[in-house]
Amino acid sequence: MRKMIYNLTKLPEPEICFRFGQSMEDPRDGLFLFGPLDEKRPYGVRYGLIGTRDGIARFKEWVSAVQKPIIGSGRAGWPFFPGFEAVFRVPISSEPYIERIIDQSALSRAVHLEDAYQRVYEAVDLYYTKITAARIEEEDLVDLWFVIVPDMVYDLCRPKSRVPPARRVQPDRKVTPELVRRLHQQRPLFDAEEEYETAKAYEYEVDFRNQLKARLLEHKIVTQVIRESTLLGNYNRMNVDSANDMRSSIAWNLTTATFYKAGGRPWKLASVREGVCYVGLVFKIQRQPGYSQNACCAAQMFLDSGDGLVFKSAVGPWYNENTGQFHLKRKDAKELITRVLRAYEEYRGEPPKEIFIHGKVRFDDEEWAGFQEATTGKTKIVGVRIRDFWDLKVFRDSSYPLLRGMAYIRDDRTAYLWTRGFIPRLQTYPGREVPNPLLIDVCKGDADIRVVLQDIMGLTKLNYNACIYGDGLPVTLRFADRVGEILTAAPISGDSPLPFRHYI
Repeated sequence: MRKMIYNLTKLPEPEICFRFGQSMEDPRDGLFLFGPLDEKRPYGVRYGLIGTRDGIARFKEWVSAVQKPIIGSGRAGWPFFPGFEAVFRVPISSEPYIERIIDQSALSRAVHLEDAYQRVYEAVDLYYTKITAARIEEEDLVDLWFVIVPDMVYDLCRPKSRVPPARRVQPDRKVTPELVRRLHQQRPLFDAEEEYETAKAYEYEVDFRNQLKARLLEHKIVTQVIRESTLLGNYNRMNVDSANDMRSSIAWNLTTATFYKAGGRPWKLASVREGVCYVGLVFKIQRQPGYSQNACCAAQMFLDSGDGLVFKSAVGPWYNENTGQFHLKRKDAKELITRVLRAYEEYRGEPPKEIFIHGKVRFDDEEWAGFQEATTGKTKIVGVRIRDFWDLKVFRDSSYPLLRGMAYIRDDRTAYLWTRGFIPRLQTYPGREVPNPLLIDVCKGDADIRVVLQDIMGLTKLNYNACIYGDGLPVTLRFADRVGEILTAAPISGDSPLPFRHYI
């Protein structure tokens, strides 16, 4: 029986650890004062660069700009950017180690194809073939590739994009849905080979970014996709201070993601419970033509050190149309967590003491039995449901909303946690509406609800894809949909776990 508590409390803001073991609340303060947690090699970030001539020129201008400080208005929440080397203690050159140019006219033709599948596939192919060819041709490998795309790619190569009728380009070969289904059933040997190559486009998701990252997974190539307009900065409607604030924010976010994707950890949690592993479950329905309405399942594992791995599980009938929920079968649940445990043991030399599995819905008895079979005698396991909750609003007599870190503990297994709210350190609330809490429910296993809440607060500080004070969701769920979209964006071979930086 649950013990009713009804307690409103303020959780301490988790601190994050930087170089020399120094800890602070704000990652921007810590990086500027002490430097990143990991020391990179002295030559700095080695990167490849691919884009149109205009895109490459704009990126080089941007890299030159972030070598120096970017000073904005000094308003709360908008700290100035000191410069790449001043922040990360390593250089980054405006000249890439490898450079590849995309033909503007070929890209324009591809993104205006009438058929959405062929449109995105051919646009991705222009980048994919040059990146993979460079990996073979060049002796020096790079840490990551910067993929610079014109805004027309962003506008026309997403799931709901439509090309204006006057600008549509007809493909060289049309493929009917019937042909796609037939070619999926049996690959032709001779006469229909060209048709098969054309029909391959229908095996991939209609999303440029997701498809490119998915196709590069087997080559273990890390990318940072950037729109040209992000680098150019269209600030015509802003005053000078606002424009510099935006440039500073973009510089913090992109350079932090760059350092992380190049193999360095910017920071980690300062106060961690030794031997604890956090797992976020990812489900995504496959919707490409020729496939049944199966779902892909994966697990994102995050260690107390901040490192993360993604495990791809089998594709199966995990989705229940009646409940709108995803659940694994017992055998598959056991296999997935067994792989997580194996990877942890290889990394640490011993199994974790505790595993916290985060999901958006309650775990059913069958899949939980599979999780328990994998961990029995080795590790304590706890299942936690985390979801945004819209039905509870708390107001305070102030110009600002409730503080970040406030928690309303309903009983010993359920609580509402405000991971968004007023931040005293910044003296502002980085939002526009009254913040909603997260509903936290320890639905399986046993754990102190306060410990669970504090862990979730800590996991909101591990979004290395941006340099912000704190996120609204723990990292176990923040990128769940994005990882699922990449895993279902292409037919991916192999199931070896890859570091999290390949997916963000």
